[in-house]
Amino acid sequence: MIVRILQPAACRAAWRTRVSLRQEQCLFSSVPPQPVPPVPQTLQRYIQALEPLLPPDELAHTHRMVHEFGRPGGLGSQLQERLETRARNTKNWITDWWVQWAYLENREPLAVHSNPAISLPRRDFNDWRSQLVFASKLITAVLDFKAMIDRGQFSVEHMRDRPLCMELYPLMFSSCRIPGPKHDSVAHYGRSRRSPTHITVVRNYQFFKVEVYNSDGSRMTESQIHTQLLRIRSQSWKTDKEPIGILTSEHRHTWGAAYNRLFRDKINRESVRAIETGLFSLCLDSPVMRISDEKYASRKAAQVLHGGGTFSNSGNRWFDKTLQFVVGEDGSWGLLYEQATAEGPQVATLLHHILEYCEMPDPKRAPLVPLPMPKKLYFYIDREIKRDIELAKQNLDILINDLDVNVFNFNKFGKELPKKHKLSPNAFIQVALQLSYYRVHGEVCPSCDIASQRMFKGGRTEYIRSPTKEALTFVHAFDNRSVSREVKMQLFRDAVDAYAALTQLALNGLGIDRHLLGLKLQAIEQGLSIPKLFMDTGYGFATHWKLRTGQVPASIDSVMCFGPLVPDGYAICYNPQADHVHFSVTAFNCCEETNAETMSQTVKRTLHDLQELVEPSA
Repeated sequence: MIVRILQPAACRAAWRTRVSLRQEQCLFSSVPPQPVPPVPQTLQRYIQALEPLLPPDELAHTHRMVHEFGRPGGLGSQLQERLETRARNTKNWITDWWVQWAYLENREPLAVHSNPAISLPRRDFNDWRSQLVFASKLITAVLDFKAMIDRGQFSVEHMRDRPLCMELYPLMFSSCRIPGPKHDSVAHYGRSRRSPTHITVVRNYQFFKVEVYNSDGSRMTESQIHTQLLRIRSQSWKTDKEPIGILTSEHRHTWGAAYNRLFRDKINRESVRAIETGLFSLCLDSPVMRISDEKYASRKAAQVLHGGGTFSNSGNRWFDKTLQFVVGEDGSWGLLYEQATAEGPQVATLLHHILEYCEMPDPKRAPLVPLPMPKKLYFYIDREIKRDIELAKQNLDILINDLDVNVFNFNKFGKELPKKHKLSPNAFIQVALQLSYYRVHGEVCPSCDIASQRMFKGGRTEYIRSPTKEALTFVHAFDNRSVSREVKMQLFRDAVDAYAALTQLALNGLGIDRHLLGLKLQAIEQGLSIPKLFMDTGYGFATHWKLRTGQVPASIDSVMCFGPLVPDGYAICYNPQADHVHFSVTAFNCCEETNAETMSQTVKRTLHDLQELVEPSA
């Protein structure tokens, strides 16, 4: 995710304004609408993006498709006019379509395939007592963050001196994805007349509804919440309960059908609603199995991502919930989030606030008032639901065993090295990933990075297609000993600059993939046949993203983790710091061609080689 967020405490002096979320009209007036790019420009850059990937004959065929689609007065022009009308009559012409198409109509399981996880440095404790103390602090920190938003004290973020759209922040709380038979929906309960005042806590597969506000509306203190967590621990000793949360890891059609069966019973209906309406969820996990220090970071990230399996903590998850905080007895912790409502930059800002808050002492004494007991959520599990759970357990374990997660910290250099040589740090890493993939597989592949569109009203994300002609020329030359260092350095700089230029276009709302998607969906909405351009084999090949990448830069030592988009692909996420870079690499074991460990080692070697290129040792 390419977006630099100025963190709330560290960079307040750099902000020129402090605009509250309650000044929404003022804020939106300063955030422009997302532009609809011109069709000729999008089609020209689409062809350029295919040049490194397609052989000449296929490229020529695609070129004919593009020419037919984009001719004056043709179908592309007609669809463009409708898109421009849509843009004038909606807050954002693509966001609703994108959320529906990319998330709510996607029927793959949320676990691994969709929900990203963020793993943070292990806390200094190794028992349940310290686990509950830290969890209490974490809960109060999140409530403090929410209070800043509710009171209008949260500052508007900026990127490159441009204000960013802030509308997702309040939507992260009391929201949940709801499964459906054909497509899902998202429910936001925080906007109701009586906003929820509880969270859900799950331990040993058992869910509890916990009020976190006193009867006078004040937030509970750390000591009050700690008392509640102690009560939950005393009521959740047994681990022989059915892991009802496993159902949320299923294929969305399957879970949608099971969801309807659950809702036949009133007790089940009330329990599920308590989870869905809660401000957020807290998962109190058992320790991560520790084999070696070298592999612990990878296991810790995988634990947050999917729970480790049905014999570990996967039953402690409700994957539909927008925000799920995970705290393990061994000091591992992190956050899992659902993407229809939440995105990486906002989550990174929330985590930064939590870490800052955790360094402060509890400012409040606990009031001398009786606390309501946490309400245990019960489920009536009949034969059909039992069968659904058993099937979900089998499918999730298969998925987890198929996923290889490799997390590492590259500590030879960080973002300051590219900056010193006037190179974009993100573009530097992207070209390094292209070279790494080429070294492993002998070719470049369809690759996408993510750029933020929050500079526009209601903006979400845009793809940046990483392979460029300049990158292809560079990767062909780099391991060729007959090419001089000076030539390689110039080719590398050309590749980095070309990617940086694509990034700038995407940040300005002139990317190609959301525009192409909008044209396609506009045709469908009008009841037309899908244009031939999108039925072309070149289009299908170039959107089979074998390399899914994402940068979520944050001032904290954290790493994001998610699964590949395609069975024969990789997902690589990174968080560049000043003198090191955190990486996570995932791949599926079922594909003999991909290997997360091999790719990780190649990325390390490639970054080291590029360091030698830009700063040759004596």
